[in-house]
Amino acid sequence: MTRNPVLSLAPSQIGPVRVAVTSDDPLMRASVQRLLAAVPEVAVVPTADAQVVLVDLGTDRERALARLPSLRAIAAPVVVVVPDGSFVTAALAAGARGVVHRDSIGPEWSAALTAVEAGLTVIDAPLAENLVSPRPAPAPASAPRPAVGQLTERERQVVSLLAEGLSNKLIADRLGISDHTAKFHVNGVMAKLGAGTRTEAVVEAVRRGLVTL
Repeated sequence: MTRNPVLSLAPSQIGPVRVAVTSDDPLMRASVQRLLAAVPEVAVVPTADAQVVLVDLGTDRERALARLPSLRAIAAPVVVVVPDGSFVTAALAAGARGVVHRDSIGPEWSAALTAVEAGLTVIDAPLAENLVSPRPAPAPASAPRPAVGQLTERERQVVSLLAEGLSNKLIADRLGISDHTAKFHVNGVMAKLGAGTRTEAVVEAVRRGLVTL
């Protein structure tokens, strides 16, 4: 993880951290609840009583992206379980305080939950590299790096929605445009920001001050 959540933590209260587990996969939910129930520092409770909520986004990419905006409706700090590293930026933009990889299930998760309850932001180390924009190759003099001002107002709206983790269809619904037009704008944003993926576009937009996580 990006920080060692075991050392020098001061829990906000005496006693185990109350954690709720949500997942559309009943086997995954039961497995995680059994894991956490065996950890003295954690108590598994209903969502209404939780200090931290562990949200499993599942493995279906479109459904996982569609669920991200709902994280803001959860009163307690949230740790999300993601299927791959491309979700990290979008999860943080949606308000998650911790991000763990679905395949890394183990004792480290309880440490992550404890750290988040103590006020830290925690990301699995293999996932953290997805927050770093790849170093681009030097551009020739005839192809200068696109300037911030080259993004249209609509493209700025699109990149903000990308930062929320929305799919092209959800972007289209939010802006009242067709799916084809949404895809066109997303491709335009990626091209102007010199990004090869949607995640890279969001990272570059953050670097340029176009969006704030």
